Parts: sequence; structure tokens; C-alpha cells
Amino acid sequence: MRLALPPWAGALAVKAAAFITVMSCALAALLGVLVHVSVTNQTVGQARDLALSRLADATQAYEAGDTLLPGAGVDPGGLPEPLRELAANGKRGTMVATYRGRPAMWAAGPVSGHRALAVEVDYSQQSRTIAGLDQSILWSSALAIGATVLVGVFAVTRVTRRLHGTARVARRITAGDLDARVNDPRTKDPSRPQDEVAAVAAALDSMASSLQGKLLSEQRFTADVAHELRTPLTGLHAAAELLPPGRPTELVRDRVAALRTLTEDLLEISRLDTGRERLEVDTEELGALAGRVVRASGTETDVRILKDARVETDRRRLERVLGNLVANAHKHGAPPVVVTVDGAVVTVRDHGGGYPLYLVAHGPQRFRTEGGAKGHGLGLTIALGQAEVLGARLTFTNAVDGGAVATLTLPVAE
Repeated sequence: MRLALPPWAGALAVKAAAFITVMSCALAALLGVLVHVSVTNQTVGQARDLALSRLADATQAYEAGDTLLPGAGVDPGGLPEPLRELAANGKRGTMVATYRGRPAMWAAGPVSGHRALAVEVDYSQQSRTIAGLDQSILWSSALAIGATVLVGVFAVTRVTRRLHGTARVARRITAGDLDARVNDPRTKDPSRPQDEVAAVAAALDSMASSLQGKLLSEQRFTADVAHELRTPLTGLHAAAELLPPGRPTELVRDRVAALRTLTEDLLEISRLDTGRERLEVDTEELGALAGRVVRASGTETDVRILKDARVETDRRRLERVLGNLVANAHKHGAPPVVVTVDGAVVTVRDHGGGYPLYLVAHGPQRFRTEGGAKGHGLGLTIALGQAEVLGARLTFTNAVDGGAVATLTLPVAE
């Protein structure tokens, strides 16, 4: 079972700060221990040498029958018991212990009668020196860790800020803004060191430029093909009108009309792609407009007005959007088809098999249909593009009890 972490713990800056803090603490602890052990060994060694030297002098004085110096004695009261036993066994040794409320260094050795001759040396100064050293190590380590973390977080934050900027540009490109670029200064100046973030930024800018170029080429191709088809189609339509009445003539005229509709749709899409469409805004009654669209479609569509609203919009474009939605519902769905007006929200619903999953997830895609449906996938693409020009939001969902639902949300007139 993995431990659930809070959302902020996933940030790179937090991980880097935690890593730097842990490594700084580990390094400070290691250096502190090394310095403490080295200084303590040196201090204790010096005190031990002094105590053993005095023990040697006291032993000579004791054997010569002279008076022992202050701090020396046979079996003194404050002598630690382990050291007393060591001396009684004929060995010399030293030991740090508390004597009369202060630290002392003891040195003891054997004398006649299995007794211990001991010397006590004041160890207070050395103990204070070690304590002061430990305090200095702690404070200096804390300061060093704090400075290291601040510098490290500052450096990492600069990197993460650049990464966040790159991510924002990537999201803008995903949303359709192909003019977005990172423009990292490091990628513009070869003399500056190139890091991994700069490499990612340069790759993203290059990808966006390439994608933009390909899309522009596709748009120009679509527009050129549509424009080139208009002239021969006009002639073909005129020739079809001259054919004698009959079933073959009807088939030819029907196919010519379908081809002309396809060509006009391609031209409209090319204009939407270039972003050159301009609004002719007026105030419209949404319920009445929806009724006109349904009557013009010549279909059996139920119009329900729950709450009427006045909207500022381009009437022609809005009629185009609703007309395409109604036509798509009848062509690919099943009756009854219902257009509902609820304030500034218009829904078009049928009771067929619903929209394909790809369309619900990613929106309509030109020249893509599934499930044996006929058409070129341009009607909903044009509806979505015209809705964006209107500043409206068009979404596609499937009803729980079956059927496709297109929801158009328009800005309300003030």
C-alpha cells in the first residue's frame, strides 16, 4: 500500500528542496561528527598524557617516601570504582568522571598492598571547550543548511519557472493557439550554456512552427481546391439543367447539388480556419429564430420554449449553426428531434444511437464518420467553428436514455 501524498508534494521545487535539505543535513552531521570526534580525541589525549605524567611523578614520590603533591593520593574517596579495580589488578589506566560536581581526569596505578595510587586532574576547561565546539557545530550547520536550501530553492525555482512557462505554451498550442512560442533566451544566444529546459523549449517551438506550417498548408490546399471546383461545378450545374427530364437527369442533378454543397462547405471551413470571419451583430429573439430555422429546414422538429431570451448575435451565423445541428439530428439520429430554448441555451436532441465516442471526447473532425454513417463530417465542424465566431459554446453529449444532445450556450444581451 502506497502512502498518499498531498498534491503539493508532487511539485519539482518541493522535491528538490527536500532532497537538498536531507543531503545538507546528512553532510553537516557527518562533518560535525568528524570534527567532534577529532577534537575530543585530541583533548582527551592531552588530558590523559598530563594525568599519566603526574601519576608517574606521584609514583616516584611515593616510592621515595616523599610527600605526595596535591591531587594525588592512595585510594582517594572520589576514585571511580572501575579504575580502582584496574589498579588493584596491577595495571594503569585513566578515566573521566565527575568529582565534586565538576569533570575530572583520573589516572591510577598499583602500589604495595593491592592499593591504588591515583591522580586527579581538573577537566573542566577541556569539557567546556568540547561543549562550545559542539554548540558552534550545531549553529554553523544550521546556518549552512539554511543558506544551502535557500540557494538551492532559488536555483530550482528558476528552472521550474521556465518549465511552467513551457507547459503553459504547450497548453496554449493544444487549445489551438499555434502562434504561441516559448522563446527561451538561451535558445536565441548560442554563447549562453544550453541546458535541458532550453532544449525542451526549442523542441516545442520547432514542433509548433512545423505544425502551424502544415496546418496552413492544409488550409490553403482546401481553399484552393474549393475555389478551383466552383467554376467547373457551375458549368456542370448549368449543363445538368439542360438535360431532358427523367430519372437519370434527377440523379445527375442530385449529385451535382451534393458536390456544390460540399464545395461551399469547404470554402466556409477555409474562411473559418483563416479567422477572417466578421460578425454582424444584432439583437434577436432566440425562440423566434429557432422557429424560423426549423420551418426553413422542412423537417418535423418539435420546438419547445421554456424561457425565451434576447441575445446579441449574428443572425445568419446562428441560423447556420442551428440549421446544421437540426439537419445532423435528422440525418444521423432518429425522431423525435426536439429543439429546446431555455434562456440563452439551445439544445438539439434526437433519439437515435447518439454521437460517436470520439466526437463526444474530442469534438467533430472533418471527413471522419463512424458506424456506417454517411457524410463528410463537415456540418458539425462548421457549426462548431461558427459558434466560436459568435463567442458561444457548443458541446456534444449523449443522453442517458439514448440520443445525441448538442448544447449551444450564447452570450446574453445586456
